[in-house]
Amino acid sequence: MSQLKKRITDDMKSAMKAKDKQTLKAVRMILGAIKQKEVDDRIELDNAQVLTVIQKMVKQRKDSISQFSDAGRTDLVEVEEAELVVINSYMPEQLSDEEVAEAVDKAITDSSADSMKDMGKLMGMLKGQLDGKADMGLVSRLIKDKLS
Repeated sequence: MSQLKKRITDDMKSAMKAKDKQTLKAVRMILGAIKQKEVDDRIELDNAQVLTVIQKMVKQRKDSISQFSDAGRTDLVEVEEAELVVINSYMPEQLSDEEVAEAVDKAITDSSADSMKDMGKLMGMLKGQLDGKADMGLVSRLIKDKLS
């Protein structure tokens, strides 16, 4: 069992003992998504794969918050935000916007990229380096701004 999955399972047990229903619900949702991925792919996920599942859940929550806000459903926004806090606790520490910009600048310099044709190459370089530590949408926007 991966360390991250074990930590999530331990947190579920702690939330059960503390009778923290909100945290328990979110942690069970995470474990359910991990288990679903394991069953679908017939494998046991390692830390990187568990992190990918968690990143997907973060993105889903952010999208839901945006849509619920637009619809004026503050009750649902609060639920999604509470889940997002718990889910984010399993993400690695996020880099600041300045650190992301520095990484993008360094990748552009290292690869001698000079046009939008190099976008895929840059995203490939940066994905392995920044995945889980930065919003890849921000990375994409920064690359587009620098190359256009």
